[in-house]
Amino acid sequence: MPLKRCRDTDRTRAMKVRCYTDLRLLPTFEERFEYLKLGGEVGKDTFGFDRWINQKFYKSPEWKQVRRDVIIRDEGRDLGMEGYELQNGIYVHHMNPMIPKDIVDAAEWILNPEYLICVSFNTHQAIHYGDKNLLPKLIERRPNDTCPWKC
Repeated sequence: MPLKRCRDTDRTRAMKVRCYTDLRLLPTFEERFEYLKLGGEVGKDTFGFDRWINQKFYKSPEWKQVRRDVIIRDEGRDLGMEGYELQNGIYVHHMNPMIPKDIVDAAEWILNPEYLICVSFNTHQAIHYGDKNLLPKLIERRPNDTCPWKC
């Protein structure tokens, strides 16, 4: 199935632009992960000495509002997938990596829900570092599987 092209931003023209409109067309969790994975390196600085910039951004009222809107849209589900409800905290992930200049210049896309998705901590790590072993496993339920004495 061909993906609809997302709107380019100034900085993302040179890279694959990821967006919610395309992501929701992918039917499986694994396909959504493959679409989003970045393949970064553990320990590699993202913001380095400019980390204070993104920390200030994530405390802003604008971020808190858009974060709430994305959680509601995704119904608190990992990658927005039914059956992957998040229980222990929700991260709202920027599908396209941000740099300090995006925050300083108030780039429109960093607060646009079209470029954001709900994820768990482990899914977030897997997206950034490409480790599929961190992804959640869906457990097939059977009658009495929580009552071992009723086998």
